[in-house]
Order: sequence, then C-alpha cells, then structure tokens
Amino acid sequence: MTTLRNLPSVDEILQTQTASDLISRFGRPLTLTAIRETLDEARARFKTDPKTDLPSIERILSSAESHLSAWTKPTLVPVINATGVILHTNLGRAPLSDATIRAMEFTARGYSNLEYDLEKGSRGSRLIHAESILQRLTGAEAAVVVNNNASAVLLVLSALANKKRVIISRSQLVEIGGGFRVPDVMKQSGAKLVEVGATNKVRLSDYESALEEPAALIMRAHRSNFKIVGFTEEPELKEIVDMAHNAGVFVVDDLGSGALVDTAKYGFAHEPTVQESLAAGADVVCFSGDKLLGGPQAGIIIGKRGLIEKIKKHPLARAVRADKTCLAGVAATLLHYLKDDAEQEIPILRMMSMSLDQTRGRAEAWQVELGQGEIVKGESTVGGGSLPNESIPTVLLSLSVKSPDKFLKKLRGQNPPIIARTENDKILLDPRTVLPEQEIATLEGIKRALTS
Repeated sequence: MTTLRNLPSVDEILQTQTASDLISRFGRPLTLTAIRETLDEARARFKTDPKTDLPSIERILSSAESHLSAWTKPTLVPVINATGVILHTNLGRAPLSDATIRAMEFTARGYSNLEYDLEKGSRGSRLIHAESILQRLTGAEAAVVVNNNASAVLLVLSALANKKRVIISRSQLVEIGGGFRVPDVMKQSGAKLVEVGATNKVRLSDYESALEEPAALIMRAHRSNFKIVGFTEEPELKEIVDMAHNAGVFVVDDLGSGALVDTAKYGFAHEPTVQESLAAGADVVCFSGDKLLGGPQAGIIIGKRGLIEKIKKHPLARAVRADKTCLAGVAATLLHYLKDDAEQEIPILRMMSMSLDQTRGRAEAWQVELGQGEIVKGESTVGGGSLPNESIPTVLLSLSVKSPDKFLKKLRGQNPPIIARTENDKILLDPRTVLPEQEIATLEGIKRALTS
C-alpha cells in the first residue's frame, strides 16, 4: 500500500547529481526551499486523492527546478521596440549612447570619487559632478542633478517657496504619467498655490494682479504632453520674467522634456529649449534627463548661483539625490552635446534624424529576409510626454496574420520580447525605433513567431 512514507526524503534527493547541479546554479538555501515546497505539494495532492501516484526523485527535482527558474527569472528585461514611439515611457524611455553606458558601467564596477576631493584628499560633494558641463553647455551659473524631474520640481519649490505664494497659470496645472499632477506636488512642497487666468487664456495682467500680494515665485510648467488650441492666449516667458523681476519675484520654468536642440530640424514642431529659457531670463530651469536629452533618468536643475546653492542645501536634496551611475551617465550624455556629436551618438536623436529613405531601406530588407509583408507608409511619434500630436513620416513593414492579438503575444514571448502594434488587423513594425544591434534578433524573433 502506498503511503506518504514512500516519498523520498530531502536527504535522499540531495544525494543526486541533479540536486548538486541545482545547488551550483541557484544556491543551497533556495534549492532546499524548492525541494521542500515540491514535497509539500505532493503531500497535499496525495491527501486530497490517495490514489495519486507519488512523484519520483526525478519528477521532484524537475518540479523544483521549475520553481527555481520562476523565482529567479528577472522581471526587468531588454525588449525590442518596433512600435515607432521613440520615447516609449512603458519601455524605459531613452536608450543610452555607448559612451553613456560605458561611463555608468565604469563607475559602477568599483570605487569612485563620488564624494571625495582628489586634490585636497578629503571629503567632497557629489553635487559638483556634471555641473561644470551644464554650466559650459547652457551658460547657467550653477546646476544640480537629482533622481527625476518630479523630484527637481518638488525640491525647488520646497527650498524656495515653502509657506509662500507661488503663481501659476491655470492652463499649466498639468498631469503627467502615473497620476503626477503639478498642483499636487506644489502643495506637497508647502508652497501656497495661486492660480491665475482661465484654462485657455491667461494675460500678463492676471500675473500682475496676483503680485499685488507678496509672492516667492512665478512658475511656468511647459505643457509637454498635450496642447491647448483654438481660442487661446498666453504671454511669452520673457514677458513674464520681465514683469516678475520688476516686482522682485523669481521665475521657475519647468520644461519637462529638456530639449537642448531644436526639434524642428527633424520635422517636428519646435520644442522650447533649455537655452531659450535661460535666455528669456528664467532664474531656475528644471528638466528631465531621459526624455529629449536622451540620457538616464534624472532631474536637472540649472539657474542662478544663489538660488541653486539654496536648493543644494535643502534637507530634501539628500532624499532625492542622484546616485553615482546616474551622475556618470548624465555627464557622459551631456558631453555628446558639448562635443557636437549628439546626433551621431545619442540613439533617440539618431532615430529622429533618420530619413525616409533609411527607414524604407530597412523595411524592404526585412521584407526580403522574411519573405513576406507589405511596405506601407506610416508615422513615428516622439512619445514620453514630449511633442504631443507631433509625428514624422516613416516606412513600415506590414504583416498579415490570422489573429493579430495572438501574434503580438507570440512576439512578446520571444527572447528578447518584440513590441509591435496593430492597425486595421495588420501587424506594423517600424524600423525607426529598432536599434541596429537588435536587427538580427528582431528578424529571428519574427520568423519564430510566424512559424510557431
């Protein structure tokens, strides 16, 4: 008669070569946990149905290996972006340049002078890293890098306007991804939010009326992820700055996207640049590192030295500070702009500058390699909360499949996963956003999906 005593013991199982191999791959504690959990599952099944066959040592180890593989499988993996959305927030936004990756890896591999002054031989400050490049590149008096732009805005307002009035146009009380709302972060900073104007119209006189009472700042939040069109009116930044400075009030410009080059040269609408904000007289400018800048996730704050020094000394600065790899990556990315090779080295700028002939050439090469598909015209977008409703022409490879949804799932199941899109029951693949080094893996993955 079969009883639970017929189950092999943990010690018996550990005597096998397979168990030794699992311990080598996954470590002894985790392997023991997987074996014991597998045995517990077998006992539970047997108690429910005593006629169930008890598993052999081989089956137990096979099940344990499945558990171990599932437990140790990374959840964050590289994917191939064939959607045509250049800054795809869900796919990690900006891919990094080779030089940026090398700088981050080099810094991460060992010790660094993150907070050590090599000249003095004593403690230094992490806040100096990337600052000199930002000063030279933008003309700002000072700069500081934090972990993202939401943190940058929160830190600036906390340091400069806690318990003080901050004036902002109603047309700029925006929400970005993940439910992050500008008015909420302003309130969190302790600033007293003062809304002026209407949703579609704000005049300089609205700001002037609000300044009849003392205020710490006027804040402009660039609408980088939507547009207001039609019956609208809004003063230029320089007009706001001149009026604010006459009243003895500072201006903070939250640019969001952080463009350092004119996006109009790539066929998109002009996105306000960091340099333009400074030229208009903004006292502090905040922007993202992983959007139009094309670097790692970061929040960059530049502006007048006195204000930046106050921001650096605020207690919140430590809570939102950037780590060593972020600082190394931001500095390496900025160097591309300083050396005037950004368009050649930064992936998102290469994608934006890719010509229609180049996208057509790649799409046609894919068609030949796959032996099927149709070449069609399409549109690529920037995405990532940048340049809303803006697109540039591209050339796509269109595939006809029986079930588009099932085929997309097959593509996502490849190694690496391929993310594509559908339109009119066709699978659309945009070469613009597929990195050159991923092209072979893309075609191999598509072939497997077509034949499976």
